[in-house]
Amino acid sequence: MTYLDSAILNILERFCHWFQRLTGRTNVWLAAQLTNLSVIVYFVWAGVSFWRTDAALRVAVGLFCAGLFYVLTQTVLRVPIEAHENAAYQRVAKGFRNPRRVCDALMRTLFLTLSLVLLVPVLFLYVNLRVHIALAGYSVIVLLSYSLVGLTTVVLYLLACDPLPPCAGRLGEWLRGSVPSRELSKRPTLDSPT
Repeated sequence: MTYLDSAILNILERFCHWFQRLTGRTNVWLAAQLTNLSVIVYFVWAGVSFWRTDAALRVAVGLFCAGLFYVLTQTVLRVPIEAHENAAYQRVAKGFRNPRRVCDALMRTLFLTLSLVLLVPVLFLYVNLRVHIALAGYSVIVLLSYSLVGLTTVVLYLLACDPLPPCAGRLGEWLRGSVPSRELSKRPTLDSPT
C-alpha cells in the first residue's frame, strides 16, 4: 500500500504543479477549497441525518454541529490561506520537502484504503440493487458519507504535495491579454473628436 500511496502522491504533485502553472494557485489553495466543500457536505449530511432521527438524537446532533462549527472558526477557518501558502513557499525556498509526506503517510493510506473498500459496497448498492429508488433518504446519507471520505483522502494528498515557487499563471496572463486595457480605450481615435 505504501507504493500505491507514493505513486498517487507523485501523480497528484505533478497535477498540482500543472494546475499552479496554469492558474497561479497552489495545492494549499486547492486543499483549502476542498476543505470548505467538505465542511459544507458535512453540514448537509448532518442536516439530512437530523430529520431522520428522534428528538433526543436531534438535540445531540445539533449541539455537536454547533460545537464543530465553533471549533472550525477558531482553528481551520481562522488562518488565511495566504499564510499557509507563504509557509510552504519558505519551506520550499530553503530546500526542505513537505514533512506531511512522511508524517501523514499512515493517515493517507488508511483513508485511501477506506475509500477503496467503501467504493465496492456503494457501487454495488447503486448499480445492482437500485437502492437509491427504494430508500432515497438513506442513499443520500450513504453518498454524502462516502463523499466525505473521498474529499478527506484528496485533501490529505494535496496537503502532502510541495508547491512550485510563486507564479502568475498562464490562464490569468491570457485573460489579462484578451481584455483591452482602459488606457487603450482612452486613446483618441480618428473617428473621435479631439
